[in-house]
Amino acid sequence: MRAPKILVLHGPNLNLFGRREPHIYGTTTLAQINERLGVLAAELGVEIETFQSNHEGALVDKLHENIDIAAGALLNPAGLTQHGVSLHDAIKAMPFPVLEIHMSNIAARETWRHHSIIGPAAKATIQGLGWRSYTAGLRALTEIVRESDTSG
Repeated sequence: MRAPKILVLHGPNLNLFGRREPHIYGTTTLAQINERLGVLAAELGVEIETFQSNHEGALVDKLHENIDIAAGALLNPAGLTQHGVSLHDAIKAMPFPVLEIHMSNIAARETWRHHSIIGPAAKATIQGLGWRSYTAGLRALTEIVRESDTSG
């Protein structure tokens, strides 16, 4: 039996983790986050595919490519959080759960960041835990996927 596949999608500017506003996002790089997720995925018995793009269409395309393959997805929409209509619509079209991930607590930041257009399309949002938002998301999503597999 093949391990469930989980997509991990990183939005615009997240390739700059570790350098971009370390007082908000910390000093952990995107490569380090992906490495930690890879180790955790092996422990949990799931397969992950990580992907980062500064372009909304590329993230939409990655979801579309995996519509019949993935069991779930973690998505940090970054700057698309407030305006990513195409990404919102793509998430709603997926047959699998998508968790919205943010390293910072967007509700505690600038007022314009408080509203997420992605949130209503996602199964849940995990935020404010730094890089641990990703690992918490992977743990939760793995449980969700496994429970849906057994409930039929």
